[in-house]
Amino acid sequence: MSVPRRLEELKRDPRPEEWLVFGFMSIILLGSLLLALPISTKDGQSVGFFDSLFTATSAVCVTGLVAVDTGTTFSLFGQVVLLTLIQVGGLGFMVFATRVMMMLGRRISIKNRMLIRESMNGASLSNLGSVARRYLLLALGIEAVGAALLAIRFIPMYGLRRGLWFAVFHAVSAFCNAGFDLFGRFSSLTGFYTDALTLLTVSALIVLGGLGFSVILEVLLNRHGLKNLSLHTRIVLTFTMALLLAGTVFFMLVENGRLDILNAFFQSVTMRTAGFNSVELSSLTDGSKVFSSLLMMIGASPASTGGGMKTTTVAVVTLLIFSVVKGENEVNAARRRISADTVRRALAVVTLFLTMVMLGTLSLSIIENGRFSLADILFECSSAMGTVGVSAIGTPNLHPVSRAVLLPMMFLGRVGPLTLAIAVARRQGKARKLSKYPEEKIMIG
Repeated sequence: MSVPRRLEELKRDPRPEEWLVFGFMSIILLGSLLLALPISTKDGQSVGFFDSLFTATSAVCVTGLVAVDTGTTFSLFGQVVLLTLIQVGGLGFMVFATRVMMMLGRRISIKNRMLIRESMNGASLSNLGSVARRYLLLALGIEAVGAALLAIRFIPMYGLRRGLWFAVFHAVSAFCNAGFDLFGRFSSLTGFYTDALTLLTVSALIVLGGLGFSVILEVLLNRHGLKNLSLHTRIVLTFTMALLLAGTVFFMLVENGRLDILNAFFQSVTMRTAGFNSVELSSLTDGSKVFSSLLMMIGASPASTGGGMKTTTVAVVTLLIFSVVKGENEVNAARRRISADTVRRALAVVTLFLTMVMLGTLSLSIIENGRFSLADILFECSSAMGTVGVSAIGTPNLHPVSRAVLLPMMFLGRVGPLTLAIAVARRQGKARKLSKYPEEKIMIG
């Protein structure tokens, strides 16, 4: 490549996927600096840059893994910073950026419109402002209802001001699938083991946040029955319900009756990408930990507040397997044909995601050198890559190098699949060749 051409490339506008990565990194860095300030902690002592970086990354990537206890470490200022990072990371910084640019009268370039459209799961390029506003209002409305329900429980327990703050914080944390809590001693929701109001409210917020904004809006605006819903929405709803049911039944059976239906259902919900827990995770059987790892890797749905490979991605790969077994040349669902480009993108996301989890598990196994079981390490890495935030061994108990390995996993788990999807979509059509190489078969299986 010639020098002038290289210089010309350096001067070009950043690609959409580069904007996405740069935006998340900028928010994480700003959050890290704020959380490292003495004013962010209750004792006035800085938690140090590494712990603040880990916490900010976990918050922006709506993961929930923590290096320090949130409730006992951070002051009100630090908690507000955390809540802001969770909200921006969960709803997508491009949604907020769009609203800010629209309010300031700034023109949004075609490239950025394409990026925003992908992050909003295919919104029209011409009405991004109204779509972003609709998404924000929908999210804030759901969080407000959730906070009101949680306030019924928290205000009598903690008083008016603290109870309201706890209700708002945990409603946002639940809807954004973040899993941060303020109850102290890394206890999460274990103190509400028998509290149906709290667990079911948090579960509803998690599920709604994980469905995706476009799915919620389509269901709300649909007036012609479920058969008229788009294939995307039908797959999301069907796969989500199947996973919730399968998880509930599995936990009830494998845990030998130690979990009632309420807590089995809650674990099935939260393991998808939320990060709360109502039972001590260290007490789960290895079978439950491995199954939980699978749920964490599948994750939520596209254009949602959750992470993971995404339900539609796994659904497409599952349909591909069925089509191969049945000897069909195309992947079909509900009398609709799924494009070959979509199938290839799904395979790429699943392969890269599983590769990252396996590499992370291998790395932590070497670093920890037998301190923890393989099931616990797989659980931790799946939690980081799936942006879940649960831990069976306690993330602070890990070696600092292990926590350093988890950092990029959290970031890639949140940004990676979407970035890959945008990059591949942008290149589709450009890589088409007029000529093809000769075909030759190789043995498979």
